[in-house]
Formats: sequence, structure tokens, C-alpha cells
Amino acid sequence: MTDTPLVNTIICTRGNRPELLAETLEKIAAQDYEGTVMTTVVFDQCEPDESVVVEGGNRPVQAITNVRKPGLQGSRNTGIESVDCEIVAFCDDDDTWYPSKIRRQIDLANANPEVLFFGCGVTVAYEDHRVDRIRDDSRVTFRDLLESRVFELHPSTFLFRRAEILDRVGLVDEDVPYAYPEDYEFLLRTAKASDILLVPSALTTVRWHDSWFAERWQMRIEGMQYILDKYPEFETEPVGFARILGQQAFAKAALGERGDAIALCKRILSLNPTEPRVALAGLAMVGVPPGKIVGFLQRRGKSV
Repeated sequence: MTDTPLVNTIICTRGNRPELLAETLEKIAAQDYEGTVMTTVVFDQCEPDESVVVEGGNRPVQAITNVRKPGLQGSRNTGIESVDCEIVAFCDDDDTWYPSKIRRQIDLANANPEVLFFGCGVTVAYEDHRVDRIRDDSRVTFRDLLESRVFELHPSTFLFRRAEILDRVGLVDEDVPYAYPEDYEFLLRTAKASDILLVPSALTTVRWHDSWFAERWQMRIEGMQYILDKYPEFETEPVGFARILGQQAFAKAALGERGDAIALCKRILSLNPTEPRVALAGLAMVGVPPGKIVGFLQRRGKSV
């Protein structure tokens, strides 16, 4: 890899928040990286907005249509397959980067040629609250990801070596139900091939607002069950196993499925008596609105 390889940033959008997309593109154009940062905006289930296209220079932007499975997974894969470059980065259409994000990640990549995948710390922005999330340990292993989702590895922090990921890991899994959580599955599969490294600074702003998944509890349950079924290794990691069951228990409680939620909580406590999602599920079962619980956590830069 050259010291300043071409980086192609993939942004997936449905064209429904052009103001946020414009700000995302502006922050990418403002990167202090000396190399070229090209951006591929993949429009899913809609016609490309040609107004975002920028030709020439070292911050070009192209707009294409998702030609694979409709949704986030197909859009990401369309972007990956459409580009010819050494390095690919992801950024959601409502998130932004600090000016040094790409430069510092490329510096880390140049210093660690054996590593395939890189992330960084994040700043969570929710309503008028901002919280930095920076992981103490900059190296993330497969076992780490079994135990914890590693919040700092948000998709908008992803940067990876395209050819090596395609050869050793593969594309984003388009079978993850409802695209939840396709990013976590991609990380688990990647970490089996190579440890992941993080720049230990907040270099990406993740903007939380009304998520499409916010109250789609059944989708969350099915998505997390897909992860458990695909990665039986969770049964060897009781803390991580309890964490995912806790997410399912909270979703069951939010749906009013009290019996299932209680049964899951009992199982969780046998795996990890200190798993905090048991308490969250309990709050939902006694009548605290699930949305209020989620909002309380998000204002502190956390999630269920």
C-alpha cells in the first residue's frame, strides 16, 4: 500500500434526508488527508440525486443505484463492488467525520500492514447531549466482540483493505434479517480473520435521532437470534451471550410478552448475574415506556 492510497467512502442513502447528506459530504471533503478521498453515494430504492456529484479534484463524488438486494446490506455491497481502490470506508448519511479521521486511520494502517480493518472513537450526539466514547484498548479481537458489541466500532468509523476483505471475509451478509445488525455480523466475521485496530480518539460524530429500528422490537429479536445461530461461539462466552439475550428480553418486555421476557431473564441471570439489561427489561415489564428507557440511555451515549 502506498503512503496515501486512494480511499473510497461508501454512503448508503434513500434520498430522504438531503440536508444531512450534504453535511456528511462536506465533512468528507474537509479531510486533511493528502491523498484522494472519493465518495460513492449509493441510492437505495430511489433515483440517484445527481446534484451531489463532484467531478475532478481529490474529493470527487459519484452517485449510483443499488443493484443488489434492496436495503442497507445490498447498498453497501453495491458500493464495495463498484469501486476499484485499495481502501474502503463507510459513513452513514447522517454522520460526520472530524478533519483528521482518514489521515489518522491511514497512518495506523501503514504502521500495521497485517491488519485488515480499522475503526476509531466516536462522539455520540443525541438531542443537545454529546458524549465521547473511546475504548481503552485499541486492539479488538474476535473474543472481545463476542463479549461486547464494542460500541466504538460504529459503521461510520469503518475503514478496511478492500481486496483482503473480499478475499478473506467476504461481502456484507445480505441474509441478516431486516439488516439488523448487519454491521455486527460483518465485524464478527472480520475479527475471525484479523484483529481490528482503533485510533484511540473520537474522530466520528454519530448522530442519534429517530432510528428506523427504534421500536421495531420483533425485528431486533430476530436479528439478534440470527447472530446467535450463526455464531455458536457465543455459548462459550457467558457475558456476551447474556448481553444478547438481555437485548431480546428487553424487546420481549417492550412487546408485552411478559412470560417470555421473564424466562429469558432467568436464563440470563444464570449466565451473568450482573447483566444490566435484566433490570431494563424489568422496568419495561412494570410499565416504564420502553422509548423513555432508550432515550435515557441515549442521552448518556449508550444503548440497550
